[in-house]
Amino acid sequence: MASTEASQQPAPPPNPLAPDHGRRVTKEEYWARWYQNPYPNLDVSYEWNNGILQAKPPSNNPQINQYRWFFTLISLYVQTHPIAELINQNTGVSMTVPDAAQPSGKWDVVYKPDLAVIRHDKPAPWGALDQYAYEGVCDICVEEISDATLEEVRRDTREKKRGYALAGVKEYFILDPADRYMRFYRLTPDQRYQDIQPAAGIISSRVLPGFQFHRQDLLDLPDLTNLALDDTYAAYVIPGFRDAVTRLEQAVDRAAAAARRQAED
Repeated sequence: MASTEASQQPAPPPNPLAPDHGRRVTKEEYWARWYQNPYPNLDVSYEWNNGILQAKPPSNNPQINQYRWFFTLISLYVQTHPIAELINQNTGVSMTVPDAAQPSGKWDVVYKPDLAVIRHDKPAPWGALDQYAYEGVCDICVEEISDATLEEVRRDTREKKRGYALAGVKEYFILDPADRYMRFYRLTPDQRYQDIQPAAGIISSRVLPGFQFHRQDLLDLPDLTNLALDDTYAAYVIPGFRDAVTRLEQAVDRAAAAARRQAED
């Protein structure tokens, strides 16, 4: 009797902030109506996963701060090492690859990674003609964890992890200011993700040679001047800043020594 009553319970009401979450639409319908914000009075962004609309959950303040810190860091790398382009947040990445686990026989999605890296040497580079979305496979995808519900956690840690690996995304980073789900993955030759093991606490990318960071810094968020004095970042965070500080300190020491000699005379 209890199970019958449970089956007669009404379905949960739709999310008023994302009323179309879970709705089935064609890819053409998604591009036409839901790719860009479909509601002028709602701040909602949808991804498209094998025919299903999935709303991107809003971020809390610690997640926003961590994302901004990491975006600044990787932007500084790209400025000093112009080998790639960055796309972020509301830009879609359209990927279609064979997948026997899907009824259609393919994994067909338009995701909006929080941050993605596309190297210039890709067969399908990100350029001026791609006005609305990127048709191809990114080299790095970064997702700031969405953890308000178990469904959101599974999407980032399982569904997207599996899909990005299947598509051939070489590195996948999951950021998390609470450090419960933060992971860094590198694609193996058999299309599986393997954890990037920190060396002395440092995560290094192979896609972006020289891009490296202390894992702990993603939690502490030190300012740029502190990073520029660290060997880990000195090559791309305010290059030359450390040398300038050293020269200034040497000049101060020389001036102090000269003052002491003058006082002694």
